[in-house]
Amino acid sequence: MSATTTVTTSPTSPAVAEAPVPFARLVKVELRKMFDTRAGFWLMASIAIVALLTCAGVILFGNDSLLSFSTFSAAIGTPMAIILPVIAILAVTSEYSQRTALTTYALVPNRGRVLAAKLASVVLVGVVAMLVAMGIGALSNVVGAAINGIDAVWNFSLAAFGKVILASVLSMLIGFMLGVLLRSSPAAIVAYFVYSFVLPTVFGVLAAFQEWFADVQPWVDVNFAITRLYDGSMGAEQWAQLGVTSLIWLWIPLAIGSWLVMRSEIK
Repeated sequence: MSATTTVTTSPTSPAVAEAPVPFARLVKVELRKMFDTRAGFWLMASIAIVALLTCAGVILFGNDSLLSFSTFSAAIGTPMAIILPVIAILAVTSEYSQRTALTTYALVPNRGRVLAAKLASVVLVGVVAMLVAMGIGALSNVVGAAINGIDAVWNFSLAAFGKVILASVLSMLIGFMLGVLLRSSPAAIVAYFVYSFVLPTVFGVLAAFQEWFADVQPWVDVNFAITRLYDGSMGAEQWAQLGVTSLIWLWIPLAIGSWLVMRSEIK
């Protein structure tokens, strides 16, 4: 005859704290969230689809002088600058639009770790997406040269490739910041297009008509500073301008948005 022993815990004994969820697992979960919906899957798939379409357009309609790796890279970069930040926005705002934020923060009460995992997953997706897109561009460069009977032109250095990836990641981080700050998909997407198209136009017009602002623009226009990464004109002063404009338009708003996420009531 066996006896059953019941172990009781004294009310006065200290509670044993459970180990937090490993950060790598949080990143894995956030990556899965970005892919496991139909909209998320096709948004990710659109990166490769758009890259293929833009490269096909260059091959079909470009002349021999345009068939180079730099041309394909520039053609891919334009739609990527729109798609990738939207992915970053939805990585944050979907928690609120789908009303899963309460569950997420209940399972992982440390909201800062959740935001950090989302940020890591966004950066990872951005880097991998650009690698895939550039791979498609390289393949298209070979195919285009073979179709037209010319030698493939590889006028795109590794340093320039790194700057393009940095520019793409910074654009994604701006989208991520707007998602954290506004926590609404429509509002954040509209705000991103204001950031990317309206503000640069306003700054450009102001610089064209006001000489004093032409000297100030590189220090206050983040899109102007990021664009320098694409054309390769990055000296010490340009890197400083990128740092200052990123601080004003990216890191300070991201810090404010993160503070609001920490303090706000989740409904």
